Amino acid sequence: MVRLISFTTFASKTKRYVAGDLKPSLFSLQTHHFLCTHTIVSPKLEHSFTVNYLINSCGLSPEGAVSASKRVKLGSAARADSVLAHFRNHGFSGTQIAQVMRSCPKFLTADFEKTLLPKLEYFSSVGLSRQDLARVVSSNPNFLGHSLEKQIIPVHKFIRSLLSEQDVIAVLKRGSRIFSANQCNILVPNIKLLIELGMPQSCISRLLTHCTNDVIVNHEKFAKAVHEAKEMGFDMENSRSLWAIRALCRKNKLDHCRQVYMMRWGWSEDDVLSAFRMHPPCMIISVKKLMQVMDFLVNKMGWASRMIAKHPLVLSFSFEKRIIPRCSVVKVLMLRGLKNKNLNLNYVLQPAEKEFLEKFVTKYIDRVPQLLSVYQGNVDIQDAKVLVP
Repeated sequence: MVRLISFTTFASKTKRYVAGDLKPSLFSLQTHHFLCTHTIVSPKLEHSFTVNYLINSCGLSPEGAVSASKRVKLGSAARADSVLAHFRNHGFSGTQIAQVMRSCPKFLTADFEKTLLPKLEYFSSVGLSRQDLARVVSSNPNFLGHSLEKQIIPVHKFIRSLLSEQDVIAVLKRGSRIFSANQCNILVPNIKLLIELGMPQSCISRLLTHCTNDVIVNHEKFAKAVHEAKEMGFDMENSRSLWAIRALCRKNKLDHCRQVYMMRWGWSEDDVLSAFRMHPPCMIISVKKLMQVMDFLVNKMGWASRMIAKHPLVLSFSFEKRIIPRCSVVKVLMLRGLKNKNLNLNYVLQPAEKEFLEKFVTKYIDRVPQLLSVYQGNVDIQDAKVLVP
């Protein structure tokens, strides 16, 4: 069995010495001469122009400006003003410009038309709208620092050889981290490995399109996750293997969830492994949601914790939009004796909404007229007992 494992404000104040404030006997001519002929600059004030520019022109917070000023020093505003104007002309909002400058303040000293403009124009030429381009760049502006000819274009051509034009645009919209990946050492070897193991084009396309960041991890780490998934019995021709690979690439997250299931909810190692094999995403959901769903199903609905391990798909459903409304209806029906307390979790949560309403609401609406209100959230599950005659 495989084991799963205090902001400082830079004020440009100059201390003024007035002769009348000091006793003549204490204010020597030598000291007076020194103050008149020398400018004393505090290290804290040295980059006040840069900090002020980042705050007033780029929209950064004082804290963000101080941090960014460590990576760029502005001698004047001329070039920086030109860079900001170019970004605005390309549809970047003030908030997006602030995001870009917070991450890459050195762009303010760049020759925009030579270094940044060609990259923006390239992405526009391959079908990315101005709005999407501004969003993608502001979410990860660092990729604009890569070479257009040596990095961005080769990566784009490679993914275009694997995906339809529509899916390529979807990848671009999803994010730009793929353009930060080393094509020779990461992207190509990872995809080649999947092809060698028999993963069909449809699955590879889905991985690239919907889980882009998971295919650009270090090749050694990626290969280890792929082989581990195979050892656990995942079929490389099945899309479930994609989720297994994704989870196994995030070992820290997986191990954290595993510990929570075992230590807080009493799952065994076999429970964890079984749940992972059935529905890998249950091992990389946020611990906050994991606890929220488990607490609700176990403590409020009365289902056994280990029964949830047999139906891990339910952990991926929306807590507010699916789990609470449906379980509230079921709770009322149980209290009225109209449904057995040993209901299968999948039977309650997996059906499409229309099917659920037919089986659990419409069917009993004559006997419990308030059921639809319960489903719509107008009656809290805590008040469900008031519906019991």
